[in-house]
Amino acid sequence: MSSPVDARRPTAPDPDRIGEKPDAAGRFGAYGGRYAPEALMAALTELEAAYRRARADATFGAELATLLRDRVGRPTRLHRVPGFERVLGVPGVRVYLKREDMAHTGAYKINNALGQGLLAKRMGKTRVIAETGAGQHGVAVASVRAMLGLSCVVYMGEHDMRRQSLTVAHMRALGAEVRGVRAGGGKVKGAVSEAVRDWVSATDTSHFLFGTVTGPAPYPAMVRDFQAVIGVEARRQLLAAEGRLPDRVVACVGGGSNALGLFHAFLGDPEVALIGVEAAGRGIETGQHAATCTAGAPGELDGSFSYLLQDADGQVSRTHSIAAGLDYPAVGPEHGYLKDRGRAVYHAVTDATALRGFQALSHAEGIVPALESAHAVGYLMECAQRGELPPRALVLLGLSGRGDKDLGIASVSLHEA
Repeated sequence: MSSPVDARRPTAPDPDRIGEKPDAAGRFGAYGGRYAPEALMAALTELEAAYRRARADATFGAELATLLRDRVGRPTRLHRVPGFERVLGVPGVRVYLKREDMAHTGAYKINNALGQGLLAKRMGKTRVIAETGAGQHGVAVASVRAMLGLSCVVYMGEHDMRRQSLTVAHMRALGAEVRGVRAGGGKVKGAVSEAVRDWVSATDTSHFLFGTVTGPAPYPAMVRDFQAVIGVEARRQLLAAEGRLPDRVVACVGGGSNALGLFHAFLGDPEVALIGVEAAGRGIETGQHAATCTAGAPGELDGSFSYLLQDADGQVSRTHSIAAGLDYPAVGPEHGYLKDRGRAVYHAVTDATALRGFQALSHAEGIVPALESAHAVGYLMECAQRGELPPRALVLLGLSGRGDKDLGIASVSLHEA
């Protein structure tokens, strides 16, 4: 059994625990790469070189680790939930939540935002550009802006701004400029495109602080590395609490950085099942969903080759999810690689199931999860109901963020149901 994590010690991602590395072209097997306009190639090459130097520099790692401890509140708690275990009704089942909702700004997004913010300063950039869907990445970037003395512009789809008005107010309160985007259905896809356009015109002074594990290399591996702290901590904490590894590790998947951050520390343990939970929206059969690994096919979007949702003509499909953070038509290339290898499996649950998970965890434990995380909670409930969760199973579930931002959506939806 490993010793408990010492909360007094800074904790940062351990590069030696990262289970998969892309090749020299930034590919995980067939997926990944760098599909970007010529105007961005120099900036991407600069970023890759700067990140490589930073990873090799102990002072960068030490500064990031100290900030994660002192400003973010790491390590976040590993929390057993006996009330929710009773809801599941499976004899002897034990469920632990990795509580990223307890990190500063209320979600896991701050881990990557802080890492890239420090990297931007090392590169001499004075401004960061970001995209956001649910708003939690934008809030994290805006908070890092204040911590590090940078200026900040956040692009957000107008549809998402309406349904996540609280996070818009939060970003502005933190000093960020928030720009609405109509393109792409007013969702995160359009926000990404506008952020890239901004970056093309200002690469000398600005860094695109991308929030997930998609995009051109080096973003998929770099963002995953900055989120690696989640899995490194959880592995140590669960070994200390239970003396063994989990049977299942479960996390929601949109672009996929939350899930990879949790999965990566267990990739070398074949006895641990890795389960990604996507958004089935109103049902896969309706076409109104965001279940990329479940229903998508390989293709290129936003600078990377991976699974994405597309129509018969190869055009990117419109998506739907009650959770804005899952409402994206592509997934990170490492997820495509893990899917094809069979190392991770992906399931999709509907808006209705996510709402049941939201309500069940709130009522049983007094923990209000983000609607994104509620998909993983609802999936676990469905497994129990179908008899697919064995007795005495040990489950690690990633709680990616808190649900304050979603209370309005959830309360209306639950009332209508």
